[in-house]
Amino acid sequence: MSYSELYSDLVEMPGALLPIFHRIQERLGYVPQEALPEIAKALNLSRAEVHGVMTFYHDFRSEPAGRTVVKICRAEACQAMGANALVAHAEACLHTPLNSTSADGSATLEAMYCLGNCALAPAVMINGDLKGRVTPARFDALVAAAGKAVPA
Repeated sequence: MSYSELYSDLVEMPGALLPIFHRIQERLGYVPQEALPEIAKALNLSRAEVHGVMTFYHDFRSEPAGRTVVKICRAEACQAMGANALVAHAEACLHTPLNSTSADGSATLEAMYCLGNCALAPAVMINGDLKGRVTPARFDALVAAAGKAVPA
């Protein structure tokens, strides 16, 4: 498959690499590894440069995410307010370790280092929706509302 049809209108713009990554991920849900050499050639960059940028930014995915994407803040304020216990609960609830996707593809659980909601710690983002003061019980309700059934 050629990915160039997804970004051909962006190639000539200055600093096109990040907009290209954003476009591909917006359309496909991730940036496939096999697209990187093609992007490198289109932008006259080395494969190493393209790979380096791709892996530097945590929001770019190299594999499809689960149907529900859960990001838990791991920054200091959230840790002080119980984020470590919330991570342990989320891992058990979603049946996947942090920074991975469940075997059934239903959920992706990711660590984030500051969601900008420190006053309402611990903070969680579920499918792009930011929530604060999340307890394990509230986590279960939020995840269930997002479409991922929480085991009893």
